[in-house]
Amino acid sequence: MVVIGGGPVGENVAARAVRGGLTAALVEHELVGGECSYWACMPSKALLRPGHALAAARRLPGVPVGDRLDPAAVLARRDSFTSHWDDSGQVSWAEGAGITVVRGHGRIAGERQVSVGDRLLTARHAVVVSTGSVPFTPPIEGIDTVRTWSSREATSAKSVPTSLAVLGGGVVGVEMAQAWARLGAEVTLVVSQDRPLPRQEPFVGELVAQGLVEDGVRVLTGVSGQAVSQVDGQVRLALSDGSTVSAQELLVATGRRPATADIGVDLVGLNPGSPLTCDDTGLVEGVDGQWLYAAGDVNGRAPLTHQGKYQARAVGDVIAARARGGAVDTSPWSPLVSTADHAAVPQVVFTDPEVAFVGRTAEQAAKDGLRTRVVDLDIAVAGSSLHADGYRGKARMVVDEDRRVLVGVTFVGQDVAELLHSATVAVVGAVPVDRLWHAVPSYPTISEVWLRLLEAYGL
Repeated sequence: MVVIGGGPVGENVAARAVRGGLTAALVEHELVGGECSYWACMPSKALLRPGHALAAARRLPGVPVGDRLDPAAVLARRDSFTSHWDDSGQVSWAEGAGITVVRGHGRIAGERQVSVGDRLLTARHAVVVSTGSVPFTPPIEGIDTVRTWSSREATSAKSVPTSLAVLGGGVVGVEMAQAWARLGAEVTLVVSQDRPLPRQEPFVGELVAQGLVEDGVRVLTGVSGQAVSQVDGQVRLALSDGSTVSAQELLVATGRRPATADIGVDLVGLNPGSPLTCDDTGLVEGVDGQWLYAAGDVNGRAPLTHQGKYQARAVGDVIAARARGGAVDTSPWSPLVSTADHAAVPQVVFTDPEVAFVGRTAEQAAKDGLRTRVVDLDIAVAGSSLHADGYRGKARMVVDEDRRVLVGVTFVGQDVAELLHSATVAVVGAVPVDRLWHAVPSYPTISEVWLRLLEAYGL
């Protein structure tokens, strides 16, 4: 096979195919390891973690802590996680796994063909597109005339800006607003909705906004950007309410779109710039023959690194299985399909408080026609009290009353990310609440909130 895009998704597709007996070429025009390794997941969490540790220490008596972070040390540690933007280690891993790495911009050149410069690669079985996504720039007057930050600059900046305006209240916006505020920048977050993270349960955005304000972030809600200009060395953002925000840097964090604009999809009848719609095996729809697959952000199903890698494992395995011939099990929940993409996607937002959720929100479940019961609780158990003085958090579970199984769970609070996998297992496994009652949480841990949720449900 030939894989276009050498991020974590492409790496996993190729590795699984090689394990299944195929040969694989991995085409990458930037750094092998992709966005996640160098400009997203890893550097952003490296920037956030020291601030979280300092805040956690301040919530406990008797722990000597300083007044502020050491930005130089934080940035140096961040650089170590990106290998100083050197992908030689990733290339060595790929080659050691039996994958051929090809440098250059890959484009579909025909059925099972990929051009890389003046070189033409032909796959015997399949071509997989795993080119990820790129930032979406909103149509704001003047935005193309000034220097702005995307998520890449926000995670790779070499120094702390004196001031930072962040346009967008999604995951990148809230995480980077908090990271740079805790490193010493004066931060303003501009959110067009009435709260950050508007697609999640309402209390999520409310608690995250409260945490940002406590860190000194100025949070403006219900306003949108109208125009951008450069004034006296500052970027000035004019807002829909007539006010303006000026800052040394402007981070535009208004979403991402699939990176399909310049990879030759038009040659096979697809629309450049649009997601590559695919079935649960990753096979792209609307293309003759079973040879073009898509995995990761590029297909628009669940744009998260871990979910893309999940798809990649299925895609690599199913291509190898189909190459061997014979029957291939593509029924729901087979290892060769990505069934969880539809209603069991987990995600963590690494703010303080953390947000961890899986499955449907209460609103989404209602729209899907489910008869549900929603249970809400403050996270107030012995484990949370021990974890931090004044611990503040909330939990919600959404129960499908007809099947008596969980279809959605959300946690907000310090260090709740480690609660998420138990919720994911419950949702994916469709564990009946009566059986879940017998999964006894250890005492004293924050996991005891599971007991309280089930008690509140009526067990």
